[in-house]
Amino acid sequence: MLTDTHCHLYYEELNKDLRAVLHRAYEQEVTRFICVGTNIQDSKKSLSITENHDNIFASAGVHPHDAKDVSESFIDEIYELMENESMVAIGEIGLDYFRNISEPETQKNIFRIQMKIAQDLDKPVIIHNRDSDEDLIKILREFPDVRGVAHCFSSNIEMAKAFLDIGYYISFSGNLTFKNSHLPEVAKEIPLDKVLVETDSPYLSPEPHRGKSNEPGRTRFVAEKLAGIFDLSFESMAKKTNNNSSEIFQLP
Repeated sequence: MLTDTHCHLYYEELNKDLRAVLHRAYEQEVTRFICVGTNIQDSKKSLSITENHDNIFASAGVHPHDAKDVSESFIDEIYELMENESMVAIGEIGLDYFRNISEPETQKNIFRIQMKIAQDLDKPVIIHNRDSDEDLIKILREFPDVRGVAHCFSSNIEMAKAFLDIGYYISFSGNLTFKNSHLPEVAKEIPLDKVLVETDSPYLSPEPHRGKSNEPGRTRFVAEKLAGIFDLSFESMAKKTNNNSSEIFQLP
C-alpha cells in the first residue's frame, strides 16, 4: 500500500480517463493520492476530484509561477477551500528562480502570505523549490511552527539537511531513478521516518518510462528504488512511507 503524495489528477492526460488511471495505480499497490493545486482554479478542481473518492485528498495553493496572476480574493479563497475535510495541505507553494515566470519579489510575497495561512490553520505545506535554496530556507525559518514536505526533492545533501533541521519531510519523485542521478546518494542520508514518495504526475515519469506522461501508479518505481537504497523489502518501504504520509498530512 503506497501513497502518491503529489500528483495533478486534474490535468487532461490523467483526468480524461481517471478511472483507468486509478485502476492501474491499484494494480501497483498505490492506493492513496494527494492531488495538489498550483493555483486557485486547479485547487478547486482538486477538491472536486476528492468528492467521489475517499482515498483522494487535495491541497490548495498558488505555485510560484502563478504568483503574478493572483486576484485580490485569493487569500479568502484558500481559506474557504481549506474548510473542506479532504483538504490536507497548503500547496504547492515556494520559489522558482530557474524559470522566473513571476518576479522573485512577487514570489516571495505570495509565498510568505501562504505560509501565514498554513500557520493560522495549523496545516502542513507542500514546497516547490528550484534554484532558490537560500531564500527558500530563510522564509521557512520565519515560520518555525509550520511543518511540511520538500516536494520532488532535487537539490543537494546540504539542502536536504536544512529541510530536516526545521522538521520537514523529503519527498522523492521519478528523477530519483534517472541514470547518473545524484539523488540516491542524497536519499541514503535521509532518516527513514522523513522519507515520502510521489510522482508529480503527469511530469517526471521514472525509469523505465522516462519521457512519457507520468501517472500515480508509477509511485511504485520510486518506492522500489528507495527500497534498494535502504536495503529494505518493497513491502517495508511501502509501509514506512505510507505511515510517514499519514503522519504529516493527518490522513485517516
